[in-house]
Amino acid sequence: MALTSRAVVATAYGGPEVLRLIDVDPGDPGPGDVLVEVRAAGVNPTDWKGYAGVYGTNPARLPMRLGYEVSGVVSAVGPSVRWLSPGDEIIAWRVSGGYADRIVVSEQVTVRRPRHLDWPAASGLLLAGTTAVHTLVATGTHDGDVVLVHGGSGGVGRMVVQLAVLRGAQVIATASPRHHSDLRDLGATPVAYGEGLLDRVREAVRSTGPVTVAIDTVGTDEALDTSVALVADRARVATIAGFRRAGDLGIKALGGGPGADPGNDVREAARAQLAELASDGSLDVRVAQTYPLSEVAQAHRDGQAGHAAGKLVLVP
Repeated sequence: MALTSRAVVATAYGGPEVLRLIDVDPGDPGPGDVLVEVRAAGVNPTDWKGYAGVYGTNPARLPMRLGYEVSGVVSAVGPSVRWLSPGDEIIAWRVSGGYADRIVVSEQVTVRRPRHLDWPAASGLLLAGTTAVHTLVATGTHDGDVVLVHGGSGGVGRMVVQLAVLRGAQVIATASPRHHSDLRDLGATPVAYGEGLLDRVREAVRSTGPVTVAIDTVGTDEALDTSVALVADRARVATIAGFRRAGDLGIKALGGGPGADPGNDVREAARAQLAELASDGSLDVRVAQTYPLSEVAQAHRDGQAGHAAGKLVLVP
């Protein structure tokens, strides 16, 4: 009997109301592929941007499968698989259609599940983590830098904070006050966003020295304007969200947005490094909330609201 799987699809372009949970055949693993029993799937802005039409509205892409990162257990392997066996616990990114019970993925996009991360946290490591690494590489962040991170309590921002500290940088991170204690624990100096941000950051840098790098994960005018006001070298200012103004400001746009550098080689090379850091406890993934697959629309609404302190995760 063929295996079946539930999977989330977008049946049209629009908001979370277009999402449906349907039955699909996950298929058999081909050469170099493995079949994964999904234990958790990370939720990311790029998931809802796809069916919102940010990347175009080609009807041929519908119904659209969602989900780029998962954690799970290998249940079957295809021919030519070299290092995985049934029963192995893995995380995988970049995959296609990860919002599902089962999914076939290439062995090449997997790493072993870090022992310090449970299933939901493991599913949230790679997309945010590789994005964070890309921002630090693109801005040349190193020991002695003073890094301003906008959105320090979010999935990507929290990764940027930790990885910058591990590189020897001093970090100032913007977040709402309820997240300041967590940011201090990670080694950052927290600053509340909102009116007067520039003055608050200038006050904070009295003890650190001038800001040399700014990394924006939220894309607001406040974040962009503050960044360019403080960092002398605009090649060391990067955004993963403010694509509309990046060109005019002369800063780096990173990711999948219009005109942005996708950084594929950097991100793919970072997988093993991130898994190692998570395995020895040097890197923490905070899960803000988990949802069953049937509540995917609510998960996306919560993600679009932008106030989650960490990752949102679907648990089949």
